[in-house]
Amino acid sequence: MPIVMNMEWDGVTTAQYEKIRQVVDFETQVPKGALLHIAALTPAGLRVTDVWDSAENFNRFVETRLMPGVKEAGIQGQPKVQIEPVHNLYTPAFKRL
Repeated sequence: MPIVMNMEWDGVTTAQYEKIRQVVDFETQVPKGALLHIAALTPAGLRVTDVWDSAENFNRFVETRLMPGVKEAGIQGQPKVQIEPVHNLYTPAFKRL
């Protein structure tokens, strides 16, 4: 079942997020089940919304790739994460290949 993951991680900087992008390389080495990733940097920190094909694939990515990258980027603390089932997904600019 597809899920939406919303994360708030206070204190994360733009430089730290860019380090994670580099180390984890999720954009060219796309994790199994990843469907959508949106990141925003606010004065408070990092805000992320992801859509995954399943919670299992998301959790596998977190354990095997994301958290090692977070450690390497020197990010402290823990994020607030909410995972909910997707009820509807509408992306008019997205065309599935």
